[in-house]
Amino acid sequence: MASTYTFDELKKDVAAGRIDTVIAAQIDMQGRLMGKRFQAEYFVDSAWKETHSCNYLLATDIEMETVSGYKATSWETGYGDYTMKPDLSTLRKTPWLEGTALVLCDVLDHHTHEEVPHSPRAILKKQVARLEAMGLSAFMATELEFFLFDQTFEAAREAGYRNLKLASAYNEDYHIFQTTKEEEVMRALRIGLQAAGVPVENSKGEASAGQEEINVRYAEALTMADRHVIIKNATKEIAWSKGKSVTFLAKWHYNAAGSSSHIHQSLWSLDGKTSLFHDKDGEYGMSGLMRHYVAGLLAYASEYTYFLAPYINSYKRYVAGTFAPTKIVWSKDNRTAGFRLCGEGTKGIRIECRIGGSDLNPYLAMAALLAAGIEGIEKKMELDAAFVGDAYGRSGVEEIPRTLRHATELLKGSAMLRKALGDDVIDHYVRAAEWEQEEYDRRVTDWEVARGFERA
Repeated sequence: MASTYTFDELKKDVAAGRIDTVIAAQIDMQGRLMGKRFQAEYFVDSAWKETHSCNYLLATDIEMETVSGYKATSWETGYGDYTMKPDLSTLRKTPWLEGTALVLCDVLDHHTHEEVPHSPRAILKKQVARLEAMGLSAFMATELEFFLFDQTFEAAREAGYRNLKLASAYNEDYHIFQTTKEEEVMRALRIGLQAAGVPVENSKGEASAGQEEINVRYAEALTMADRHVIIKNATKEIAWSKGKSVTFLAKWHYNAAGSSSHIHQSLWSLDGKTSLFHDKDGEYGMSGLMRHYVAGLLAYASEYTYFLAPYINSYKRYVAGTFAPTKIVWSKDNRTAGFRLCGEGTKGIRIECRIGGSDLNPYLAMAALLAAGIEGIEKKMELDAAFVGDAYGRSGVEEIPRTLRHATELLKGSAMLRKALGDDVIDHYVRAAEWEQEEYDRRVTDWEVARGFERA
């Protein structure tokens, strides 16, 4: 997708003194922005071509610890450089930061200048390319939830993340009066994102005290993943600037609802004009292609759950009766199911994956979903009948893996994902999952909150 802010416009703004800083950022394994702030004159002169970063950035945990056991990098190999190649199609102003522009970077091998296979953008781009070879394009949208607090990040940290003051005292799902009180942050977020070229649909209160949701317009898969990481970073920066804090933990407190990142998805023609999921004569308006795709999503859901739920804390969200799914079934407009058929007609029909939490890395999650859907299409998998009723209470139905340990085992043994993403990529993220488990196994029970509150 073409940038709404061109390099030529950036050069003019730099010359006029309107932009003095350019952030060049890559995406790390946790889905965060990592990079450098360039003096704008230097960026437009030469750094727009490439810059460099330490290769440990794709081999650390959420606390930036150097983790042993990775093939790609280690103390033994000296932690060398990667090349960061700015993707100028992602260039944009960040209106919530004075005089600042942002560009996302692909991560390249320092010597070969080939994309690093386990870098999140490269993983998703590989699946997008597979679809393109089939004459297909994927459009996606993520619904991102989080909690808003009246303390600063610093105050929350000093308090040990205990006795925090939520932005509201009661369930604010769709609640206009309560969300009016939160507009200092949420209005700034909507306006800031819109001005940064991220088209916002709406924000709303969610189903717990202090819980928010932000929704932006659907887009091609890579563009949507880029938008997702920008939204998360912007939310933190804007909340911080207002003396507030937020958390994207999937389950910040056992009394609170979990925070999700539902992923809506549909397949279209390469020109993006024709929905290939819709068939007016098909059951529920679903095409044969859509049925194969959804069958693939269901068949491999347990194998790719790690990419939707990457931390110990992620699995504490899967509780019956909380709108977080527990079963791998699909259903028509049914929020108890792991996959929900949404919308009608050529523009609206789509499948919503409800398994992912707000802590997921969107590039990895989307890539895994696409890989499973492609497998369903290639194998012409048959889709079972839609589930009807309350999935929470139904026995004899496959459950979503309930622990990171189980999800890691399934990821490690997934022949489908190894074929689609590559052995080295799967082994890399299996190691990340193993380390997360090892760290938790030696910690006290409040570890995941204190460790991930600000960083997740």
